[in-house]
Amino acid sequence: MSATTAAAAAAAPTTSLQHVQGPPYPPQGAALGGRPTTTVDVPLSSVFLLLFAISAAAHMTVLQRNNRRGRKFLLSGVLFGFSMARIVANILRIVWACYPSNPSIAIAASVFANAGVLLLFVVNLILAQRLLRAHQPTLGWSRPLRLAFKLLYAAVAACLVMVIVALVCSFYTLDPEALGRIRDVQLFAVTFLAVLAFLPLPITLLALLLPRKEPVDGFGTGSMRTKILLVLSTTALLCFGAAFRAAVAYIRRPANDPAWFHHKAAYYCVNYTIEVVVIYAYLFFRFDRRFWIPDGSDRPGDYARLAPDHVTAEKKVAGSDDGFRPDTRTTAEPNYPSLHRTDEHGADERV
Repeated sequence: MSATTAAAAAAAPTTSLQHVQGPPYPPQGAALGGRPTTTVDVPLSSVFLLLFAISAAAHMTVLQRNNRRGRKFLLSGVLFGFSMARIVANILRIVWACYPSNPSIAIAASVFANAGVLLLFVVNLILAQRLLRAHQPTLGWSRPLRLAFKLLYAAVAACLVMVIVALVCSFYTLDPEALGRIRDVQLFAVTFLAVLAFLPLPITLLALLLPRKEPVDGFGTGSMRTKILLVLSTTALLCFGAAFRAAVAYIRRPANDPAWFHHKAAYYCVNYTIEVVVIYAYLFFRFDRRFWIPDGSDRPGDYARLAPDHVTAEKKVAGSDDGFRPDTRTTAEPNYPSLHRTDEHGADERV
């Protein structure tokens, strides 16, 4: 159950309250995914639990290997944390399926389901920010934009706290006025999350479409085109999931009359399936190499200017060239499809 689930539960009219004992009270409204069952949710949650466990192990391995080579990339640690949160969420959903009448388990499952997805939104926002700083260094490193991103991250943390508090409170009251206020908070939260999931799209397009007065400040390894496509594709998936959950939250349905969009297939597709695709795309496309930036980067040109010394130090530690190089080609020549360039003597030089 997500913020969408709690909003729907708070919105629907209560039924048979004379038979309800509590608090905490079970959800009274139709929710995305409904109440879990042993026949459907246990096997599905077990599969996703395994997928997230593999993801957690893989991203932690990447993080540790990079740290040993002196190349810090903390976003791999963030995805490890996200995968662990999803492991706990699926375990709790399995337990909830086995004990469907226990509202305390429902609360715990809902909290962990809410606590994870924000991390993916933040990761994509950081990647989009790096693309903006590479293509529009003056704008990307400007003080107002730095402040705007810091305020946005603070708002994300505040929104997470707000969602969790409202979610827990919704299980401890049957007062219609209180439930109405809780619903307002939760609708604001799911709308904010949908906007947050969407933000990397306009940021990336802004970086590409604005007139460029400076050369592209290349970073990481691989072509800039692949970096852009990775950010745009993962953002589109996350945006679809967030928009779907927000739309479901705005539609009130009683628990005994759920709509098609409350089906379990919709729950697993717009939540865990999308998330698995995104985190494995990060892993398979080695975003830890593509989006790596040198430590100490804090002004225009630092991505390319500080990279050579770092790569030299890494080669001394590793003892061999492992294929990691800064994307300096985009700094000198932002023609992404080109595979060769000509030096000052007219000879071809592979990029």
